[in-house]
Amino acid sequence: MSLNIIKDRKLSRGMDKVLEVLPGVIICTIIAFIAKYLSNYVPSIGAASLAIFIGMAAGNTFCNRKIYEKGSKFAESELLSYSIVLLGGTLGIQTILKLGFPGISFIVFQMSITIALVILIGKKLQFSENFSFLMASGNAVCGSSAIAATAPVIGAGDSEKGIAITIVNVTGTVLMLVLPFIAKVIFSLETIKTSALIGGILQSVGQVVGSASLVNEQVKDLSTIFKIVRIIFLVVVVLILGKMKNKSGRVESGKLNSKIKVPWYVLAFFLMCLAFTAGVFPMNISNIFKLISSNFEVIALAGIGMRVNFRQLIRIGKKAALYAIAIALIQIVSAISLITVFL
Repeated sequence: MSLNIIKDRKLSRGMDKVLEVLPGVIICTIIAFIAKYLSNYVPSIGAASLAIFIGMAAGNTFCNRKIYEKGSKFAESELLSYSIVLLGGTLGIQTILKLGFPGISFIVFQMSITIALVILIGKKLQFSENFSFLMASGNAVCGSSAIAATAPVIGAGDSEKGIAITIVNVTGTVLMLVLPFIAKVIFSLETIKTSALIGGILQSVGQVVGSASLVNEQVKDLSTIFKIVRIIFLVVVVLILGKMKNKSGRVESGKLNSKIKVPWYVLAFFLMCLAFTAGVFPMNISNIFKLISSNFEVIALAGIGMRVNFRQLIRIGKKAALYAIAIALIQIVSAISLITVFL
């Protein structure tokens, strides 16, 4: 067989794969554009949450066809992976220094308490270990990105990942509107404490910015720094949860999980973060990374929404809602207590 024939066959297979994912990717991109557009009118919700909600509606109605499955899966996995990597190119280690020891201590304790209690409550409510771990990482770190990074390490399935992301985003959307009111009552909107409350609890950067914008510009800037520091701990949290899963000696299928597999994009995220700290990327390049990462994330979230099955979500609805409420209350009480101690 000639070399040209082999190349032609490889090219043909490559084109076939592109054509297989194209319809779903196009739908996800359209949903992302709609979400971005609508977010101009409802900035308090944000494009990320809108993309999931629109994707869920589309995926359970007129877009629940097999032709869209591979494309939505590609958007969910590949594009979100690239989004995570590019996000690393916008974060620097020096960001941590802006908060000082009290701010860092607050974040570490808040994340640790969130992870421990979310896993404990998940066990009490008889959720799977994988699902509890996903909820822990999503609520403690950075929502969808943290869940996406954790899922392959612990062997979580697509269904668990999709439902966890949906619940985390729904909870975050509610808290986004509630936290400024709580900050006003408890802290009289004092800048540092309000920023810590919002930046230390909310799951996505968009939710943090949206919530803090309801207060003032100073709170928006400082709460974003609190949030960014949480994101920097992404790799640490993923590795810890991976080791916990590995120590348990089983995955959901019952097979031995003898080796922790760290996804390439988790390591790439960390390397990009170090590169940004070292000044490898000029600010204009970093801004481009941020823009592309944001767009990839919204497209990916549209794909995730499309892959959420309403029937399956309804089957665990009441228990999942109880779990979400418990997590929200834990985070609020914990954050208020720790802010009083450290800040």
